[in-house]
Amino acid sequence: MAADGTEDFAAFEVTVPDGLTLRGRVFGEEIGGTPVVCLAGLTRNGRDFAPLAQWLADHPARPFKVVTIDSRGRGASDRDPDASRYTVPVEAGDVIAVCETLGIARAAFIGTSRGGLILHILAALRPDLIAAAVLNDIGPVIEAEGLRHIQAYLGRNTQLSNFTQAADHLQAVHGPHFPALSGDDWQEMARAIYREQNGMIEADCDPAIAEATVAADFSAPLPDLWPQFEAFADLPLMAIRGEHSTLLSEETVRQMARRHPALRRSTASGQGHAPLLHLGDLPRSIHRFVVESIG
Repeated sequence: MAADGTEDFAAFEVTVPDGLTLRGRVFGEEIGGTPVVCLAGLTRNGRDFAPLAQWLADHPARPFKVVTIDSRGRGASDRDPDASRYTVPVEAGDVIAVCETLGIARAAFIGTSRGGLILHILAALRPDLIAAAVLNDIGPVIEAEGLRHIQAYLGRNTQLSNFTQAADHLQAVHGPHFPALSGDDWQEMARAIYREQNGMIEADCDPAIAEATVAADFSAPLPDLWPQFEAFADLPLMAIRGEHSTLLSEETVRQMARRHPALRRSTASGQGHAPLLHLGDLPRSIHRFVVESIG
């Protein structure tokens, strides 16, 4: 962290094979070794990870270089003129392109929600790229209740004129699932999710992403990803579940542990979907897992 207490990072941009430019941040010095790469959720961006990334980069005993990526259509990355390309396989290809451009041959990955689905694809396609993986409130089975909750709040057309209103809105929608969050946490979340545009506060992602989710039919169960999950079999793996999550069930986590006996399990107390990873003991748990996995 910089001397004045602000985040200390270097911005980067990478043009992927289909011509779109993706952007992100690198926290920490070029210290060698294996970096940590963070992948955000459906309508979220790399700012979700900023406090954790700074904490890992500043760790006094074993710091890590941390890379946070804004997926296409999110945050500072370009919006895709072809909305049909907002898919997990395409975004997995984007991660591979970013890693190749930044010279990352192997990394410990943290994937929140959709970011964890991307990791399922990467584990199947490029297991050599993954030194260790943390799945944040996501697994091979996605619960319909959680999908319907996401669909409902993405479908709300709420007018927000400042970040205080945005924080209050987030607390009103998600507060019952996140009793652990303070007022400052809701403010921080608002500034990670939203941006100011033309005097209003709006979600910092392509509206087409939310529109596709709102229009989706979740009446039938989604296909599970157990075949892809098997690709993690020989990789160090950690699963974090929000205590009040409706997207990842405790039964799915138990089955993940049965299929991957070395799975490291952690619960984000007082949080739902998806947990903020810089709260409570989660940073220390993640750091310990990564150190024990890759040294």
